[in-house]
Amino acid sequence: MKAAVLTAPGRIETIDDWPEPACGPHDVVVDVEGVGLCGSDLAVFHGRRLPPEMPWVMGHEGFGRITAVGSDVRDRSVGQSVVIEPNYACLKCADCLTGLTSACPHRAIVGLNAPGVLAERVALPTHFAHPVPDGLTGADLAAVEPYTVARAAVRRSGVTAADRCLVVGAGAQGLLVCLILSRLRIHPVVTEPHPLRLARAERLGATPDDGRTGFTYVFETSGHEAALHPAANRTAPGATVVLIGLNHHQLPFTTDDVVRRQLVLRGSMIYDHPGDFTTAIAELSQARPGAVVEARFPLHQAQQAFAGAAERAGKTWISIGDAEGSGRA
Repeated sequence: MKAAVLTAPGRIETIDDWPEPACGPHDVVVDVEGVGLCGSDLAVFHGRRLPPEMPWVMGHEGFGRITAVGSDVRDRSVGQSVVIEPNYACLKCADCLTGLTSACPHRAIVGLNAPGVLAERVALPTHFAHPVPDGLTGADLAAVEPYTVARAAVRRSGVTAADRCLVVGAGAQGLLVCLILSRLRIHPVVTEPHPLRLARAERLGATPDDGRTGFTYVFETSGHEAALHPAANRTAPGATVVLIGLNHHQLPFTTDDVVRRQLVLRGSMIYDHPGDFTTAIAELSQARPGAVVEARFPLHQAQQAFAGAAERAGKTWISIGDAEGSGRA
């Protein structure tokens, strides 16, 4: 079958002879129709995160239709349209049993420590293939997984409609946080140096940064260490700072900063299975997360899709099979 594989940092090749997936008794096989790209994919592509081996199948934000089910599968059927939850928690460890599957130490992370889904067909554990309603666009489905990440961060934050929110960064995560806050009747202020990303955030209900202070919530989505401290300095006493973006630098705070201003620091890592995914899917028809998507590429143009993704104002996805095509989403 066809697959897009990383053969060297910065180099993806589309090949025709990748092995077909094997369907275990508790698995389903999905005929992949599309895969969204995100920052972790780009980190692998550019060599900042090394895969276990090369060639390596890329991608994790996949969707498609079930074409086969394992012998012990009873709750999925051939023909169902599904999105893939690409973090396969063990569901047995202490963290999983308390509901914090995002912290599972045995988690298979698709595209990072487990092979990706940028192929014509993939096999996966049945519980991580979530049925989705009809009527959604490919762009909507390509954005389900990052929408779930953003929605989990907003859920964990405890934000209410009365809060004053600053969103740092208007990449895909920042745009989705803006979309979700707007749906909660919050008009977030967004800080973003890329003018086209800023304009897209405005279309999703955000207000450009005007230097105001007194925010009760800050959502840091960019992962740029230089952006966090100035944003946190603009909070009201007792504010909550939600960290979504990742980097390897020390936090730019002292305990004096945090204690005297009574800040709450809240890290949010992906989402928890299965509730965050099922709740996000239930609101897709109204939320339409495809609004953050800008560009679509066919599988044979995967190299171009990855190479330019960081510079685009919106999200990029790759279509496969019958969904193939190119141009604006």
